[in-house]
Amino acid sequence: MKKKSKVLFGIDKFLKEKAYERFFSQRVALLCNQASVTEDLVPSYVIFKELFGKNFCFIFSPQHGLFAEKQANMVFSEDTIEPLTQTKVVSLYGPRLSPEKAQLYEVDVVFVDLQEVGCRVYTYIWTLFLLMKACEECNKKVVILDRPNPIGGKVEGPLLEEKYSSFVGLDVLPMRHGLTLGELALLFKKRHFKKLELEVIKLENYSKKLLWEDIKRPWIFPSPNLPMWESALVYPGMVLLEGTNLSEARGTTLPFLMFGAPYIDLKRCITIFKKAKIEEKFGVVLKPVCFEPMYDKWKGIPCKGFQIFVKNFKTFKPVIFALTLIKLVKENFDEFEFLPPPYEFERKKLPIEILVGNEKVLNWLYGEEFDLEEYLEYNLKNFREEVKDCLLYDY
Repeated sequence: MKKKSKVLFGIDKFLKEKAYERFFSQRVALLCNQASVTEDLVPSYVIFKELFGKNFCFIFSPQHGLFAEKQANMVFSEDTIEPLTQTKVVSLYGPRLSPEKAQLYEVDVVFVDLQEVGCRVYTYIWTLFLLMKACEECNKKVVILDRPNPIGGKVEGPLLEEKYSSFVGLDVLPMRHGLTLGELALLFKKRHFKKLELEVIKLENYSKKLLWEDIKRPWIFPSPNLPMWESALVYPGMVLLEGTNLSEARGTTLPFLMFGAPYIDLKRCITIFKKAKIEEKFGVVLKPVCFEPMYDKWKGIPCKGFQIFVKNFKTFKPVIFALTLIKLVKENFDEFEFLPPPYEFERKKLPIEILVGNEKVLNWLYGEEFDLEEYLEYNLKNFREEVKDCLLYDY
């Protein structure tokens, strides 16, 4: 049997092929965080300091901070100094959301080495988007050191509608977009930043059918509430609970892999789920649990709920699964609520509105009856066609 070649990430290919030599005469910055590591688990910013020395001008950090130490939803990071390399860290979540012109005028090239998780509401996408916009305006090159989409190339709606634009969706994408960061950058350039000089250092031996477990590399958590890659798998759906008073288990050791609330009646819920055939339909086991969040929703209050065990990672549909859960709880528990703003800088629309980002799906949650799965699939038709020329990898 032919041995499978290991997947080489963008940063590792950059080093293997000595592509960095092309940039020795230039001043560089790097957008990254603590999950940005080589195959030997060396932080990318340490490598950049070794390669570029005094020409390594800035580290740009996304939401949660360089070390993914900050919690979510407008918990800001300040500018600081990275302790290992003594490089200035410029926060792109707090003092600003986009690099300032004065900062970009000090560099020639901005590299991006970020582990994205395959979901439209994960803000690292939009930090990239705003970075590309700023770099085009300042005539600076962007180089993406590509990384795998940990939940593969499958796409799942709903597609964002522009009226629900926010920092969890600055451009039209489906909830589970199926793209790598490099492919997203190519799509953004095609749509908005045609004058931007963009280069993508591709992955090697990578297929979009691969999930993180197939790649056989350690999972370095890209944000504090995605401690395991399985958390990323359910995230495109379970993140919707952030718009409700159901806990998505932030403040526990299993965020997004559990859900619940003090008002949940377990026996009643089990009956409701059995009638709806949730486990059979979505290929999951829902194990009853009780948990007590140490922070966030229901802090210090016991929550009754369920732990999610996905039986088939490759066929699981996290978005429709979570939408179905929310609707069932909403229809059967009077205590259920959609939370008010603010949420990720949006102070008028409800969090659930910008998270779902699609009026028809919101109407379904509020009681309109139609075939949700059929709509979500139909909703993706134009997107699948549009991205074809941005795809870098086969399925």
